[in-house]
Amino acid sequence: MGIFEFLYYLGYSAKKHYAFKHQKRLPHKVISIGNITTGGTGKTPAAIAIAEEAKKRGFYPIILTRGYKGNAKGPVLVHRASCIMYGDEPVLMSERLKDVPVVKCADRYKGGLFALHSPDSPIHRFTDSPILFILDDGFQHWRLFRDKNILLIDSENPFGNKRLLPAGILREPLGEIKRADIIVLTKTDDIKQALIDKLIKEIKQYNQNAPIFLAAHKPLNFISPSGKVMPLEWTEGKNFFAFCGIGNPKSFRKTISTLKGKITGLKSYRDHHRYKQSDIEDILKEAKKSNADWIITTEKDLIRLKGLKIPENLAALTIEFSIDEEFYNEAFN
Repeated sequence: MGIFEFLYYLGYSAKKHYAFKHQKRLPHKVISIGNITTGGTGKTPAAIAIAEEAKKRGFYPIILTRGYKGNAKGPVLVHRASCIMYGDEPVLMSERLKDVPVVKCADRYKGGLFALHSPDSPIHRFTDSPILFILDDGFQHWRLFRDKNILLIDSENPFGNKRLLPAGILREPLGEIKRADIIVLTKTDDIKQALIDKLIKEIKQYNQNAPIFLAAHKPLNFISPSGKVMPLEWTEGKNFFAFCGIGNPKSFRKTISTLKGKITGLKSYRDHHRYKQSDIEDILKEAKKSNADWIITTEKDLIRLKGLKIPENLAALTIEFSIDEEFYNEAFN
């Protein structure tokens, strides 16, 4: 273990010890969704899918999120506005889940109390359904007790080089997989069964009890900046230039390569990149140079383009979290 990795581990251990010692509990059930690595596991589509399923099962879900890179001081109710205020993921969840409160606050316990007691909270109009808190990116938010700990693991790149930050992509040592109540291997649709079996065997070294489910993040449709929805077949016969600023750009490239259109190029930015108008100009130049008819990006990136002058020939690919029904039975049990 290198010096910087060791220093990270010392800080991580102290923070974790303090948080567990002072852990608090909300008066309603909490389901946590998180990962053990930095980015790229598909937490946002999973959180959206769980919230939608919760509604079908008679719950009133409330999403509690940190709102990474959002400037607004919490606790605040996320509105469909600029991601500069709330962060791109909370705004995306708010847009996709129009009747589900999304509360941004670094302290998710305070965020939960805000959702329950603030006069601005919409839950006071829906008191008949049992409330369910969904803790977004919560595996390392030890300060809040959760009834179910769901751990997402990216099957395409599970643990990187198996080293902690900053030497690797691990937020925690692999042994902390033991804390998971449910484990989901994401993006498994194109992974060979032998590799999945090998990964499951490795996971079971750290956690023998948690059920393991396989999930896919499937392309659903395209959406324009104005909100127009186009089916996947819309890509046929078209040339596309793609760009993204997400945790796993290789996964986006892999997904769009399955579409019927031709990808003429892909430009990637850092995760949570805040776009400027100059970025749009650069993208337009590269798209034109590659003879692209259209420019495509991710739904999360489209959120970050708000307030900029966006070309009319731009569309965002929306993703659907697909998993066996038994996962939901386990999560809501």
